[in-house]
Amino acid sequence: MKPTPFISAAILAATLSAAHAGEAVNAVRPFYTNLASEVDPQFRWKFVNPAKSKLEGNDRLLSDGETCIDWILSIDAQDYDAEVLAKTLQLSEKGDGDKATVTATFYLAENQPGPAGEVVWSLEKVDGAWKVSDIASKPGGWKLSELDCN
Repeated sequence: MKPTPFISAAILAATLSAAHAGEAVNAVRPFYTNLASEVDPQFRWKFVNPAKSKLEGNDRLLSDGETCIDWILSIDAQDYDAEVLAKTLQLSEKGDGDKATVTATFYLAENQPGPAGEVVWSLEKVDGAWKVSDIASKPGGWKLSELDCN
């Protein structure tokens, strides 16, 4: 059976949507394979303001022996079981043009009490690449853009 133009167009649209849907997720996923990399200056190219300026402020504080970020932003914690995190991590993406959010949900330990951890990444497409503009924790009640990192 030869596909009709309508079916061909629907298949093409579905293929393009599926390919586009994971782009922002792919920008966030490395922060879960290399935990704490979000504060590492060598990865600053993955960020835009306001997140970038807050991380640079944290860098200046660190040079004075202080910090405004003393936890792993991507998991909103310091302690975790790597196997549980890897097994339970789910990333979902919502996008609208050059802006997207990626929500990471996960558990940090076996039999973790309460709801799963939830970190929301705000991204912007800059020169064709997704960059992180903010990070927030719903359970923790913080946003990177609102931290005092001056």
